[in-house]
Amino acid sequence: MIRRADLLAFLQLARPHQWLKNIILFFPPFLGGVLLLPGEWQKGVAPFVAFSLTSSATYVFNDLRDRDNDRVHPRKKHRPLAAGLISIPAAICFALVMLIGSFAIGYTVSFVFCGWLLAYLGVSFAYSLVLKDQPVFDIFCIASGFVFRVFAGGAAFGVKVSDWLFLSVLLLAVFLSCGKRLSEKKLLGSASCDHRKVLETYPAGALEGFMYISGAAVLVTYTLYAITQHRLIYTVPLCCFGLFRYLLIVERGQSGDPTDMLMKDPVLFLTGLTWTLFVGWGIYGF
Repeated sequence: MIRRADLLAFLQLARPHQWLKNIILFFPPFLGGVLLLPGEWQKGVAPFVAFSLTSSATYVFNDLRDRDNDRVHPRKKHRPLAAGLISIPAAICFALVMLIGSFAIGYTVSFVFCGWLLAYLGVSFAYSLVLKDQPVFDIFCIASGFVFRVFAGGAAFGVKVSDWLFLSVLLLAVFLSCGKRLSEKKLLGSASCDHRKVLETYPAGALEGFMYISGAAVLVTYTLYAITQHRLIYTVPLCCFGLFRYLLIVERGQSGDPTDMLMKDPVLFLTGLTWTLFVGWGIYGF
């Protein structure tokens, strides 16, 4: 009989809180003004589940590779593999089952969607095996996951992803990825290189500079995107406020993981919720 503690360990290994990122799949239909049409949002259930399973499988593979380094991290040392709560064979089987399930579900959506799912999987494996130790490459690998989700959502709902939306999501993802790396460097201090080798390749001020550049670029591209959409210009101040809030939290040395921030920082959560309501009002008139 499987113990409750074992089930909780496998659930923790899958990182279900990170599934929040897969809401990006709904961005194309939401911003395209079709998400609330009858029967439309239901099209996103299967893609959401498929991407959630695939992303969880990549987290398992990444944890297998990083389990020794995670043991020196103040928070990640409690992960199931680093803490020895789950064996390596069991973790591999768990990841394979999730991968098989994700592509079986993705097949019911479309071949194009499966292509984006495969692209996400390929970049994730390349990141875990090689690119996570290469400066700048590691940042763009993380950012590409958000971009793949946007295009996968467009394929699932049959909505074209605009050029401005692509640029806004890409640059925002780069901004968030830089913040995640910078927060790790600040949080771990002199032990940061023991946990993540790539952190020692970034000289002082480099990650801050990357954040400022990408943050400014996000604001410009999103503003240009908002100008092309009816009443979305009123969401630009919220975008600016959210960028500043994230930057402030990172500079304080707190966790830079965007999912953790959104769930734990009430100001950032309310900013995101207000942005969603403003966009909904601008596009759908509610």
